[in-house]
Amino acid sequence: MIQATGIHKSFGELEVLKGVDLHIAKKEIVSIMGASGAGKTTLLHILGTLDRADQGTLLIDGTEVNRLNDKALAEFRNKRIGFVFQFHHLLPEFTALENICIPAFIGGTPKEEAVKHAMQLLEYLNLTARKDHKPSQLSGGEQQRIAVARALINKPAVVLADEPSGNLDSASAKELHKLFFKLRDELGQTFVIVTHNPELAAMSDRTITIKDGIIR
Repeated sequence: MIQATGIHKSFGELEVLKGVDLHIAKKEIVSIMGASGAGKTTLLHILGTLDRADQGTLLIDGTEVNRLNDKALAEFRNKRIGFVFQFHHLLPEFTALENICIPAFIGGTPKEEAVKHAMQLLEYLNLTARKDHKPSQLSGGEQQRIAVARALINKPAVVLADEPSGNLDSASAKELHKLFFKLRDELGQTFVIVTHNPELAAMSDRTITIKDGIIR
């Protein structure tokens, strides 16, 4: 699913990633751990094509993304990669249903098709009754589950999550973690998760530790 080879990334004189090799299989849940500043989020941004590596190759679902121009890369990112961040980043003026649909609309999916799939995701997540609620009317756990539905709307090859439960209470965090594994088991979804949560890391298929810009 993901093959990253020899990934280097520097910011000015600071070398953050120093030759990272990482292979992730389809339907795998991989946690990435490490101290602050170790390069976890930088790696996740490169895997998500939000940033480009200085050196190295990156294949995602059979596509060598380094070779794509900016427009093609943006289209690939929209259709093949889902994102879940620590803060839900839902747009406050839109309802839960509308927030979920936004990536589909950006990708050119007809409105009727996008809404139908969004409603299926809401039903799957037991949030149908909240479809017309704005983010401010939702609990923290509900907001993050809506963010997960938004990440899934375009049926991505992989979902990348950066501290997805870091802003949740322990009960909501456990519910979110169980959801990831349910999505893997029932929908075949692949996840790469940057986390400081040892419980989530222990549940994962593999845990990778980054130290000083290298996978240990």
